[in-house]
Amino acid sequence: MHKHNPLKIWLNFFVRMTLFAVGLLWPAGTWQWWEAWVLVGLWSVYGLVTTMYLLRHDPALLAERLKLVPLHKEQKAWDKALMLLFFIAGIGLYLLPGFDVMRYAWSDPLPLWVRVIAMLVHIPSLALLFWVMHENTYLSQVVKIDKERGHEVITTGPYAVIRHPMYTVTIILLFAVPVALGSRFSLIISLFLTVLLIVRTYLEDRTLHAELEGYSEYAKQTVYRLIPGIW
Repeated sequence: MHKHNPLKIWLNFFVRMTLFAVGLLWPAGTWQWWEAWVLVGLWSVYGLVTTMYLLRHDPALLAERLKLVPLHKEQKAWDKALMLLFFIAGIGLYLLPGFDVMRYAWSDPLPLWVRVIAMLVHIPSLALLFWVMHENTYLSQVVKIDKERGHEVITTGPYAVIRHPMYTVTIILLFAVPVALGSRFSLIISLFLTVLLIVRTYLEDRTLHAELEGYSEYAKQTVYRLIPGIW
């Protein structure tokens, strides 16, 4: 059983949320950007609820999710390359909107109603993300078979509908974040990150077929990877 220092975990959470706020607001050159504060609020509430839940019910998963850079020694080489790209481009997704919309006004901000819809999309998306974490204790940031924790196929909850619900929600949020901030240019990064995630889904699925006992049978029953009825 994993033992964790709650103080260290809450400090980690506080540092992450502070970096998130600074990452959005420093490029903007002003603290007066209400859209950014709404996102910081939404993600803080999600982080607070998730951390409290995992501390009590699944500290092993919490330890896995708290690793800052998604690189591990048991990880596949192709996943290291993909995740390094994802990590670097992902930072750009947070930094670019402030420069684009606030500091330099490179593009006209998206209409207010579009921004508000993107903020509202966060609520069911973050709830679904919590549900995925609730169902799957093996939700590592990297592609690996977690033998140490007795990795098994998860078939309940959202996993009964699609095989990689975490990626589906992540893709929605990759677009919801820059749209909520009104940034058109950032959507280019969203598109690039989505392509990386689709490639990763394909390669991870192939790995699980080959290495995780029972996954092939599960895949025959739950046929879609990311989008029900499509792929």
